[in-house]
Amino acid sequence: MVAHWPVQTVAISSYCLQIVTTIPLGQKNELDDEIRARRSVAGNHRNSGKRGRLGRSAGSAHNCWDLVVPAGIIPQGCHNSTGGTVGGQIGYRWQSTNWVFGLEGQGNWADFSGSNATPVGGNPFGGLNDRSRIDSFGLITGQVGYAWNNVLVYVKGGAAVVSDKYDALDPAAGGAAFGSASDTRWGETVGAGLEVGFAQNWSIGAEYNHIFLDSHDVTLTSAGFVAGTVRTSQDVDMGLIRLNYRWGGPVVAKY
Repeated sequence: MVAHWPVQTVAISSYCLQIVTTIPLGQKNELDDEIRARRSVAGNHRNSGKRGRLGRSAGSAHNCWDLVVPAGIIPQGCHNSTGGTVGGQIGYRWQSTNWVFGLEGQGNWADFSGSNATPVGGNPFGGLNDRSRIDSFGLITGQVGYAWNNVLVYVKGGAAVVSDKYDALDPAAGGAAFGSASDTRWGETVGAGLEVGFAQNWSIGAEYNHIFLDSHDVTLTSAGFVAGTVRTSQDVDMGLIRLNYRWGGPVVAKY
């Protein structure tokens, strides 16, 4: 039986709010499958219609700093910035036979933060704490998936944008900022997900996304004075587990 994706999806998450509209292809197949679905045995999964989603999302960013000096660079160390995120997603999905395609845009507020102490000895930033924060990010992705029975597996990829904040903090001054900067960085993202229907109108899913960000120079300032230029490199990983409920739309048996 051909699997069908929801005509319209509204997803609500404790950490992620998503709105997805889907356009299925092949009206004749939809009608045939709807008739079969009404005759199907109990336990088949209904998918078309609106969907409410409960989930939990968290992420981690790996950051490395290098101080840029006339003679080259001085490594400042690396750290992981971790935390949670909340946001929204909107897009379109459509289906041909068992294949599901989609275009999605996602925007999230985030609270990822981490730091490390810099090495001393020949280092103008020696003894400081380098802190990196992510306060928001966005994804623009395409999606390809395959659905069978009550299971959907998909991959996604596209562009990503991240809002970063950097601080060099001085422990000797009570943690005051020796220099700070903000930056908006563009990169690429890839991801994959799995959803499984376990009861009528209910499914549970998991999704993983990785964001690639190239090295980038930022200038740290304090009270209008330049404290130094650092070269930062960053990659971001995010995971989401979600519980989905669908309602409305035609009655179909499986994905």
